[in-house]
Formats: sequence, C-alpha cells, structure tokens
Amino acid sequence: MLADEKANRMVSNFVGQWLQSRDLISLDIDVRHILGESNKRNAERIFDQEMRKDMGKETELFFQHILKENRPILELLNARYSFLNESLAKFYGVSGVKGGAYRRVEFGEEQQARGGILTQGTFLIVTSQPTRTSPVKRGLFVLENILGTPAPPAPPDVPELEDSEKESAEGTMRERMVAHREKALCKSCHQRMDPIGLALENFNAIGQWRDEDAGQPIDSAGQLVTGEKFSNVMELKEILISSRKEDFYRCLTEKMLTYALGRGVEYYDAPTVDRIVERLLGQEGNMAELIYGVVESTPFQKRRGDGDRLQN
Repeated sequence: MLADEKANRMVSNFVGQWLQSRDLISLDIDVRHILGESNKRNAERIFDQEMRKDMGKETELFFQHILKENRPILELLNARYSFLNESLAKFYGVSGVKGGAYRRVEFGEEQQARGGILTQGTFLIVTSQPTRTSPVKRGLFVLENILGTPAPPAPPDVPELEDSEKESAEGTMRERMVAHREKALCKSCHQRMDPIGLALENFNAIGQWRDEDAGQPIDSAGQLVTGEKFSNVMELKEILISSRKEDFYRCLTEKMLTYALGRGVEYYDAPTVDRIVERLLGQEGNMAELIYGVVESTPFQKRRGDGDRLQN
C-alpha cells in the first residue's frame, strides 16, 4: 500500500493538514520588511512563489521518505538531512547542490540546526507574522501539533503583542516578549509557549538563518515548563525526541488517526491511541508501525462512509 503512487497523495494531504503547508502559497509575506530590502524587485528575486513551492516540496519529500523507507518517526524532528534543489539550498545557505532536481542532502556541522520539520521553511513561515517572526505562534504550534498539549485560549481582554509593542517598540524579540509576559494574565500561557518559540529565533520569518536581532546576538536558550533546559534549537530537538518522545508519538498518532477516520479523535478512541503508542514505544518507533497500528485499529476498520454501503 505504501509503495503505491496513491500514497503520494496521502503524503500531500496529510502534511498539508498537519503542518498547514497548504497555506504556504497564499500567505501574505512582506519580504522587503523582513529582509530590510528597499527594492521590491530585489526582495522578490530572493523569495518568490517558486521558493514557496520549493519549500512545500521539501517538506513533502522529507515526510514521504520517512514513510516509504520506514524510518524512525523521531527523524521528523532531528534528521540531519533534507531534500533540496539548488535554489532552495542556496536560500538556506547550503553549498554543493546544483541543478533543479531535488535530492537528499546531508547537513554538516555548519547547518546542523537545519534538520527536521521544525527548521524547514514551511514550518517557519506558516508560524510567522507577515513582517516578523512569532515566538508565540511557533511555540503554540509545537505544543498543539508536536506535543499535543495545547495552551488554553488567551483571555479576551489580553492585548496582542503588536499592541504591547506600541509601548516598547525597541529591543529584540526576546525583550519584547518579556515585556508582554509581565502582564499577569499573559504569564501562565506564555511560560509554556515562549521558550519553544524563542529557541527558533535564529530563523527569520522566511526561514533563513540569522545570528542577530535588532543588532543584538540572538539568545535561543530556554527552559520548558516541565523543567528541561536547552541552550539552542538542537538541544530543544533532543529533548523532544527523548523525554517528550511519548508525547510526540501520541500527538502524531492522533493526527494520523484523525486523517484516516475523517473526524476528530474522541474520548472513546483513547484505548486505540494508547495501543498504538505502546506499539511504537515497544518497537523501534518506525513509521510503518504507526500506519499499521492505524489501519489495524477498530475505529479505522469500522469507519463508515467509504466505498459501497452494505445492503440489508
């Protein structure tokens, strides 16, 4: 089944739903503002619609490889490779890639932060604002779609970060987030989201690496509310694949089950999810174990609405 070409459609649809990659083409992005480029044409030469398509293709090929080669699910987060063509490699600052064809590219020490979905252009762009990065959106996305532990919705009277910036327009993103978090109503949620999002601040709003923000070196260190400390995005990813591995397995299982069933996961699906997660933990955590677990599950085999209805 996974070897069939129809599986490619599943990859495109699932990745588009899970990682919101289907939104990449239509997102409003102020490239001139992000790059500090006064000439619109020059900015668009650096980042255009073709680059968006390249990024979407990278993410799909990456997921497809892990699926069809039955790679460990954790490589989605910490792989040291991706699938690039020359234009995307140049955009990322990866040397040695020539031609328009996509191929597997291994990342050396200088690009070691680049591996995995969290540092691909697709994720970094859909979790940014049109003119800047958004630690809140990036952190919230990881909580909801990687760890399955979403933060509660913000109270209705809490101002947006943009409103807080009117009071303090200067400083790095970390400094502005600290000012926003000083409000009592904001603190509890932002303590969960901000450290994750700030760990990704070395990547700008269109996915390029940077060392400075507002003229200051970027500080990507942080601590999760569960106590784990990290000094950069590489260490954060190591935490996600070790102490938070079970959370990731559970979240991805629920996302895959949702896709397969065509409905949200309900409380009565909990035993199925538990069995699949136990299967992943007990085996090597390869992608096929997740797919087989979903296909062999009772909710999937008894789902309604597909194919011809049985006649009484």
